[in-house]
Amino acid sequence: MTRTRRWELALATLLALLLALDLLFPPPLPKEQGGASQGLVVLARDASPLRAWPSRDGAWRQPVQLEEVSPLYLQALLGYEDQSFHWHPGVNPWALARAGWQWARAGRIVSGGSTLTMQVARILEPRLGARSLRTKALQILRALQLELRLSKREILTLYLNHAPMGGIVEGVEMASRLYLGRPSRTLSHAEAALLAALPRAPTRLRPDRAAASAQAARDRVLARLQEQSIWDAQTVTEAKQEQVAAAPLRARWLAPLAAERLRRQAPLAERRAGRVLSTLDPELQTGVERLLAARVAGLPAKVSMAALVLDNDSLEVLAYAGSADFSDSSRAAHVDMVRGVRSPGSTLKPFLYALALDDGLIHSESLLVDAPQSFGGYAPGNFQADFAGPVSAAEALRRSLNVPAVDLLERLGPERFASHLRSAGLRLRLPSRQAQANLSLILGGAGTTLEELVGAYRALARGGLAGQPRLHPQAPRRETRLMSEGAAFIVREILETGGQPGRPFQEQPRRLAWKTGTSFGFRDAWAVGVTQRFTVGVWVGRPDGTPNPGHFGANTAAPLLHELLAVLPEDQGPRPAPPATVSQAAICWPLGGLARATAPADCLERRSAFLLQHSAPPTLPDRLDPSPLRQELPCGVWLRWPLALAPWLSAEQQPPPAPPCARAQARAWQLEGLDDGARLRPTPGQATVNLALRTLGQGGALHWLLDDRLVARGPVGSAVQLELTPGRHRLSVVDEAGRFEHRRIEVR
Repeated sequence: MTRTRRWELALATLLALLLALDLLFPPPLPKEQGGASQGLVVLARDASPLRAWPSRDGAWRQPVQLEEVSPLYLQALLGYEDQSFHWHPGVNPWALARAGWQWARAGRIVSGGSTLTMQVARILEPRLGARSLRTKALQILRALQLELRLSKREILTLYLNHAPMGGIVEGVEMASRLYLGRPSRTLSHAEAALLAALPRAPTRLRPDRAAASAQAARDRVLARLQEQSIWDAQTVTEAKQEQVAAAPLRARWLAPLAAERLRRQAPLAERRAGRVLSTLDPELQTGVERLLAARVAGLPAKVSMAALVLDNDSLEVLAYAGSADFSDSSRAAHVDMVRGVRSPGSTLKPFLYALALDDGLIHSESLLVDAPQSFGGYAPGNFQADFAGPVSAAEALRRSLNVPAVDLLERLGPERFASHLRSAGLRLRLPSRQAQANLSLILGGAGTTLEELVGAYRALARGGLAGQPRLHPQAPRRETRLMSEGAAFIVREILETGGQPGRPFQEQPRRLAWKTGTSFGFRDAWAVGVTQRFTVGVWVGRPDGTPNPGHFGANTAAPLLHELLAVLPEDQGPRPAPPATVSQAAICWPLGGLARATAPADCLERRSAFLLQHSAPPTLPDRLDPSPLRQELPCGVWLRWPLALAPWLSAEQQPPPAPPCARAQARAWQLEGLDDGARLRPTPGQATVNLALRTLGQGGALHWLLDDRLVARGPVGSAVQLELTPGRHRLSVVDEAGRFEHRRIEVR
């Protein structure tokens, strides 16, 4: 075997041995285990941290890539620590020779000659930090392994993300955020030099505890960079003039509940990378959280708040506050009420009126009845416990009147309405013992979430398309048709201006369509507002569902909604024009048709309405008397209003007297407030049931018979008091023409 061959064989053997040792004793590189080992941080849309979870060793890190860090920091780091980083194989022989010479002369280690790669080896394997020849040799071996396994970019990235920065802070990005309050990509010369110096003695140089020492170390870095002509003298002089000051190190959390949600739902790739993205705007989120924290102090104990701000174009969530103050455990701050299922009160009414518009049942000024009515035994009242009589659809929606809404829901069908909302992403959860939707649905008889409600209201600003709010920038964009473009325009006009076309429009700083809601027993107060650019939702209540008397949508949630809108940027762009499917026309009450197609004698009240598809649907059929509101009889024309409105009609609204044949042929009155087959129970402590009954409509004297015994006599509209004993009873009401109504009643 030749000498050359022996050398080749020896080198091959040595190389094989080194590779075997490398495989047997690999360097302890960080393992990607879904963020569990290296920690995880949830980021706002500008990459600022919202909330961080420490790694298994308790360190706070915010991973960054090389291009996300300021070039000034990279210049300071390499210029101060390792100018030859890009060409050495992990160790710098000249630096090692210098360190050996100093050790031989001084009898101790003066300088280590460490490269950046060797420092990474020490960071990954803390036991190599001891100052001894043995550990230095191990550092060198680990550095060579790192250079064999990783690229220079990967080694530098490891340093950027794991360099010790004081306490439990690691990595340049987390240090920059926590000490300096800014991302590392925006560092100044002085700040870059400070963070480059910090890993040399992270405990002794912490800027929040030892500002003077940190400043002196920074100035040494600046002087070195000037000596090496990396930065010029003027730049260094100006950088030295900056004072080092940092607030005490503490966790600064924004949107903690949203961050927790994102952490749980994060894609695997993001969990492995240790960074989870979000759509949240940190400035807006801060404003919302401060506002909620300030307002919740004026609410009763255990009451919390939630708010959601949605960008209508992108469906991105810009602000997400699941509770009023995450630090206040007495208000169940850990419960995310953006996703909490609660009764929405009257906030579903705009969708009901939109569906009625699309079905051709109504136009904006359709005559509706706000008077005591019974719908199969369900007799809703209004929040103020009074009634308005004849109202338009626009007025009924704007004033959130209950009886007209229940009337419309019965005509449309509660099951169909619930299915319609569900298909657009607003899922109504029925009470556990309720098999199917009923008429209470429109007054809050089912549950939904603030998130789903805001996504549905967005339809008013985007041509009827509801959307699923997106909290992650890569979340799919989901839109669903909730109402037609025309219905969305009309409902939005009603909620913005009262829905009266033709009146002078007064320019306001921000056009806002908004609606409030209050659930039964004052458990939940809601307010949702829509501008051209944003949809904002607010919930106020106790997370445990306990009533909060005296606090309802109008007096608690609505003021908060308007304060939140003041935090938002101004809308841009012109006011949207009406779609081609929407027109304006004069209509007439009580018939509801176009004024130009209605005889002047039949137009008792003229109104300007928004029409959809240029159609003016007639007034809905009268529930108490199914006969037409206008009848041409042999003896003349009979024009009337729905019977239930009789007590509320003004003198100007009274129709002409009915002709004699109409009085003889048509029933003009109706017993109100008691259904056939009613079952009643006495008030606790009472032996009998007292009933107050009356009739609605027109006519003369009525005779009231209880169990075939005359108990009262009086004109239509007069009230009658009845006292019923336990047992079965039969009530009859008869007029002078022989028309009658019967009711069977059981008192238990």
